[in-house]
Amino acid sequence: MNIAIVGTGYVGLVTGTCFSEMGIHVTCVDVDTRKIESLKEGIVPIYEPGLDELVRKNYQAGRLNFTTNLTSCLNEVEVVFSAVGTPPDEDGSADLRYVLDVARTIGRTMQKYLLVVTKSTVPVGTAQKVKIAIQEELDKRGVNIPFDVASNPEFLKEGSAVKDFMSPDRVVVGIDNDRAKNLMEKLYKPFTLSNYRMIFTDIPSAEMIKYAANAMLATRISFMNDIANLCDLVGADVNMVRRGIGSDSRIGSKFLYPGCGYGGSCFPKDVKALIKTASQYGYDMQVLKAVEAVNEKQKSIVLEKLVKALNNGEKAANSATILKGKTIAIWGLAFKPETDDMREAPALVVIDRLVKAGSVVRVYDPVAMDECKRRIGDQVTYCNDLYDTVLNADAILLLTEWKEFRLPSWDVLKKTMNRPILIDGRNIYDKQEMSANGFIYAGI
Repeated sequence: MNIAIVGTGYVGLVTGTCFSEMGIHVTCVDVDTRKIESLKEGIVPIYEPGLDELVRKNYQAGRLNFTTNLTSCLNEVEVVFSAVGTPPDEDGSADLRYVLDVARTIGRTMQKYLLVVTKSTVPVGTAQKVKIAIQEELDKRGVNIPFDVASNPEFLKEGSAVKDFMSPDRVVVGIDNDRAKNLMEKLYKPFTLSNYRMIFTDIPSAEMIKYAANAMLATRISFMNDIANLCDLVGADVNMVRRGIGSDSRIGSKFLYPGCGYGGSCFPKDVKALIKTASQYGYDMQVLKAVEAVNEKQKSIVLEKLVKALNNGEKAANSATILKGKTIAIWGLAFKPETDDMREAPALVVIDRLVKAGSVVRVYDPVAMDECKRRIGDQVTYCNDLYDTVLNADAILLLTEWKEFRLPSWDVLKKTMNRPILIDGRNIYDKQEMSANGFIYAGI
């Protein structure tokens, strides 16, 4: 079976590579010539555990190919996946220009039946827009070539995307006829042999499932952060609260970890897009608006705790006065471990406010240093490791829970720092243990 994947970001590259691993012949298409040439050389532009090895293996085996020309491969494939970006527009809605550009290109050049599948996260109704765009181009050509459109949302977690694709807990497919269903069943047969579930729905429902799933997970995170802040005020231990409510089978323990806010490519964008979609239909998503507001506020909570710690446990009327001239070490830049993705990362908010307050900021992340340089340039000092970061530091802010941060030598850190202050934005340390090690500690 031959397929094409348009877009070689997280979703497109992982999708194409994993399909090729199952014996399917895949052509990945991208307009970025440099990226395509790098992929041909085995250089993967994103950090995703296990992906680079699979890319090289399947490219060398001839099952995975890369091109900048979608038209050149359309006659050879049965299915085209659209996995291009859908960045948030200024009003929060998903920008569909790239999705529709792909659809128009297909309509202008297709010569035989194709199944066009939207893999990108797109608002309800996008598949219909894709269908219209393809048909308009066919009408301009005066040809009658049959085609179908389907929706196949992705549920990949950055940092475990390959595993998620190869061992999915469900595959959701929105279709409107048996021909499209049969093709998708054939494509996913290597996965369903292991009894992974395929859920077939109508197309609008498939489009909504992805947004609803991400919105629910984002809601759990913001809810738990609100509970954590209340625990701080009343003297309760949020970790005990989390274990207590997570043991309820109706709730479960996943996504109940308090922290300094969610980020990444999905939750912030999808929450905004769902709120915008609702407003277009005259409905106010009050719960999701609160989820978004809590998350934005949460990104600043580590700074509030930092200022209080630097001010000997007292709140300060002017935080900039306290932060000015202080050297602050930041451990972790990516929005979560096992990725170099810094989209909507709490670290960006924290760094921006520290720099504006006149702090000296020293940073370290195992894989996201280049991405940080690309985003903010030389506003901060980039360090070699976690120990280099704390040189003459007045405090440490832990923002990403990488494994290598879990058991540092506290004695070495204390000798290197100006003051032994640690603000734990991910609650990976024990307060009593930190106190015993001589640190002034605050978690979420």
